[in-house]
Amino acid sequence: MSTSKSTILNYAPFIGVRYSFTRKRNRFTSVISTVSMLGMVLGVTSLIVVLAIMNGFAGELRGRILSLVPHGFVASAQGGITDWPQLMARIKESPGVVAVSPYISEKVILGNNRSYRGAVLTAIEPQAESTVSGLADAMIDGDLQSLAGDGFNVVLGVTLANILRVVPGDYVEVTVPRLTVTPLGLFPRSKRLLVTGLFQIGAQPDSYQAYISLPTGQKLLGSKGRIDGLQVKTRELFEAPQIMQALSAELSAEPSAEPSDAYIVKDWSQTQGSLFRAVKLEKVMVSLLLLSVVAVAAFNIVSTLVMSVAEKRRDIAVLRTMGARASGIMVIFVAHGLVLAGVGITVGALLGVVVALNIADITAALENIVGMKLFDPNVYFISELPADLQWFDVALVVGASFVLSLLATLYPAWRAARIAPAEVLRYE
Repeated sequence: MSTSKSTILNYAPFIGVRYSFTRKRNRFTSVISTVSMLGMVLGVTSLIVVLAIMNGFAGELRGRILSLVPHGFVASAQGGITDWPQLMARIKESPGVVAVSPYISEKVILGNNRSYRGAVLTAIEPQAESTVSGLADAMIDGDLQSLAGDGFNVVLGVTLANILRVVPGDYVEVTVPRLTVTPLGLFPRSKRLLVTGLFQIGAQPDSYQAYISLPTGQKLLGSKGRIDGLQVKTRELFEAPQIMQALSAELSAEPSAEPSDAYIVKDWSQTQGSLFRAVKLEKVMVSLLLLSVVAVAAFNIVSTLVMSVAEKRRDIAVLRTMGARASGIMVIFVAHGLVLAGVGITVGALLGVVVALNIADITAALENIVGMKLFDPNVYFISELPADLQWFDVALVVGASFVLSLLATLYPAWRAARIAPAEVLRYE
């Protein structure tokens, strides 16, 4: 008898698979089963495609923002760095540091006779700036080297220039938060700047960032040979936190003209971290919302299995009288449900991968069909949907879907295992 029971238990998964593909089923049960699989396909496909698109957006945002933002900063906590040439030389010798550039940054008001706009005015050395950021490559009109020297020239973000309605060759008035003493009283310091170039990275800095030369910034902002800090480029973007932490310890340990606590050392994950954390949180929340679609499809399997158990009561009773254990009956219906879910998950995963890998072509085809540009680069920072398919996300979606499906099969399988064969066969 034990051998018979063992045989039935070993064949339980095969019986469950056969139940999944048999044609001798109630039509309503077949419809519910098909709807469950289609729901699983839709949920898994949507989740994979949306995660790939959000990864693409995060990558675009990171690439564009960090093309302008250096990997790290060494700023002053005491109102400016006076011995910055010596500090630059020390930082350049630090392990992992590729390039260093000085800067002065201040919030100002830019305007002309037509409009005014708040902006961030950053004074840089054009040659050194080209080694720590991609600003030179982002120039779409003019040249970053036009800032070289002590002339009162300025380079604007293209969106900021459009707001101010200026082009290279026009002048803008800059008002800084400094006071000028005159016989008539105190007045805000202002100066006319010649627009010599425009840059575009396709992100928010285009709408508020402006650059001038370091000598011009020292004159305009009254820094008198001081700078606010140094921009640092490390050998690898994602190694920047460790490299900057080591640099901070090194600066604190070495004696210098400045106090050991005079330097504030940060990396891009600290200066831009809130933005990327917000993007990551958004990805998690959207994933949870879309996972609810998968959950609904998974728990539709409960309805399918409950009706399947009702149909197979006689089969269950026969198996029990042949020596099948309750655990064997549970395995049959768990396998039955997982096969239904597995078909939907597999098809959904394959479809999601195909769509995610070809999202740009699909978008272009839709644009041709509807006869309009879905993502106008004049309105959006992108011209097409970016997608970055990560296989870890695919595995996570497939794994979560299987877990939800497994949970959905347990109750109907437990109900099937509790069927008493004597009651079922009494009237047979």
